[in-house]
Amino acid sequence: MAIDLSPKLAKKVYGGDGAAKLALEKNGFALPRYSDSAKVAYVLQGNGVAGIVLPEKEEKVVALKKGDAIALPFGVVTWWYNKEDTELVVLLLGDTSKAHKTGEFTDFFLTGSHGIFTGFSAEFVSRAWDVDEDAVRSLVGNQTAEGIVKLDESFEMPEPKEEHREGFVYNCEEAPLDVDIKDGGKVVVLNTKNLPLVAEVGLGADLVKLNGGAMCSPGFSCDSALQVTYIVSGGGRVQIVGVDGQRVLETTVKAGHLFIVPRFFVVSKICDPDGMSWFSIITTPNPVFTHLAGRTSVWKALSPQVLEASFKVSPDVEQLFRSKRMNEEIFFPPPK
Repeated sequence: MAIDLSPKLAKKVYGGDGAAKLALEKNGFALPRYSDSAKVAYVLQGNGVAGIVLPEKEEKVVALKKGDAIALPFGVVTWWYNKEDTELVVLLLGDTSKAHKTGEFTDFFLTGSHGIFTGFSAEFVSRAWDVDEDAVRSLVGNQTAEGIVKLDESFEMPEPKEEHREGFVYNCEEAPLDVDIKDGGKVVVLNTKNLPLVAEVGLGADLVKLNGGAMCSPGFSCDSALQVTYIVSGGGRVQIVGVDGQRVLETTVKAGHLFIVPRFFVVSKICDPDGMSWFSIITTPNPVFTHLAGRTSVWKALSPQVLEASFKVSPDVEQLFRSKRMNEEIFFPPPK
């Protein structure tokens, strides 16, 4: 089973492998567009503003800051703007199984050199918008940029409204922790409870911060979900094991790397002394994981006789195995 799971770099502006990065310098404006893939956006750096229009709904204008996660369903129209000196960097992760090109996002721009209306005749646009053909030539032809433009310093974009963040944005840096293990790590989970819109997107997500030298328990998504993981900071080692016990990936990863864990494959990570954090999407809005080490692992649930027969070991060895990791789950601190 030949699968290339080697880490990739998320491409800037346009993505491959179900990921992309949008980077906007000061006064950068990403023109309105919609995509062929549902996504979760995560703000890696900077502050900015986004406009979000769900089908047949009014525009929501939201302020963005580091750690914000935004669910973007099919059909949503978005624009992005940065008025700050610091570059705004937004990670986009999504499920491309229904995309025009598997593994890639395709954006459909409403304006610009590749805008949808550049393909229609002036007659059709004139009839659709109820304007004369001179106005059509201005509306369709004036914006010659592709995708991103730099606005004049004095141009005033819409101001964000705090109430618009409700139900659209969830800050993973400030949210209550779903998991907090001393000397191990922390997790914030994005699901239908804290951001109901992910139900429409069909994706869940999490932000994981692993302490220096700690290990993430071997585990798999038990609800047939695929994972796409982006390393936000730090680095470490990753192993993935798949069909017939074959190790399909053994590599080191660092900030900016992206890798995919196929359905039911088991993944484990050990981070470097400085720690490691990652943001992942899972192709189900409320993922469930089975862990294969630690207090909550499936091993602790199985009866002693089953373990003895399965491992073909004596009761003493089974008892030794069962006695370990009685108080630790998911994350394991480094050996003392």
